[in-house]
Amino acid sequence: MNITLRQLKVFERVARRLSFTRAAEELYLTQPAVSMQIKQFEESIGLPLFERLGKKIFLTRAGEELYRLSRQISLQLDEAEQLIEELKGMEGGRLVVAVASTVHYFAIRLLADFCKRYPKVRVNFKVTNRKGLLQMLDDNEVDTVLMGRPPDDMDLVAEAFMDNPLVIIAPTDHPRVGEKGIRLEDLRNETFLMREQGSGTRNAVERFFAERGVRVLASMEMNTNGAIKQGVEVGLGLGLVSIHTVERELADRRVVVLDVEAFPIMRQWYIVHRAGKRLSATATAFEEFVRSEARRFVAPFNAILGAGKEAVVGAMEY
Repeated sequence: MNITLRQLKVFERVARRLSFTRAAEELYLTQPAVSMQIKQFEESIGLPLFERLGKKIFLTRAGEELYRLSRQISLQLDEAEQLIEELKGMEGGRLVVAVASTVHYFAIRLLADFCKRYPKVRVNFKVTNRKGLLQMLDDNEVDTVLMGRPPDDMDLVAEAFMDNPLVIIAPTDHPRVGEKGIRLEDLRNETFLMREQGSGTRNAVERFFAERGVRVLASMEMNTNGAIKQGVEVGLGLGLVSIHTVERELADRRVVVLDVEAFPIMRQWYIVHRAGKRLSATATAFEEFVRSEARRFVAPFNAILGAGKEAVVGAMEY
């Protein structure tokens, strides 16, 4: 068979996604280019690898067998690339890091400081939701992920590196601004702006209310923290967000943290990679940098929330 690594890579991505369109987007190719690569691949092999039923594509028996082998080859090529990166050390190294959309508010500053320390490192920085992060880890597409607590049923190495308090924010003219010890029951009829189903923040909030027997009657779903903050600012309702996403808004007095009983909900950020993954010198250095530099983000939030809420962000355990 006269096949190329490029054809194998394109086939593996199409087979993984079962979509020419998604494969083209992820490989930064046009869809016709992906289709041409697959056609040439099939002609070289002499067997069809995909079949189309309606609007969906499926792997043929030959496609299933080749996909299994292509995954193994892809993982071996990744290992070879990591070995080369190790030999390069920090000179010309490459880092692929993905973060939860909530984390990127401070992760981008961490990354900027890391790049100043190691200016020759090439970085691929991705921001997505929890589902996307878990998919990237499963597909071995990233070196390191910064996210909320990962699931226990995946073969991952995860270490908590920073506290992540969830708070209730309100517009500055809300009638309960300045009130101390607001009861959860007093907020039953409020409109809450929440992240989409499946997000780590949404899961934590729903679990929190369920454990206390409180039902939020009115809610509005938004798929970004930016939309929630803007919605709160213009008076659409109260927001349930990570304190790390509202540093600027709190400092500018565009929104206010309400003093609600049992809040904040204390969660943690985790640094995560696949178990058994051989981290390059660059990836190892980045993880160590995150562990040491995350401490810098504690003090500003204590100052914003005031001395009365010191326990919100408090001293972290490492």
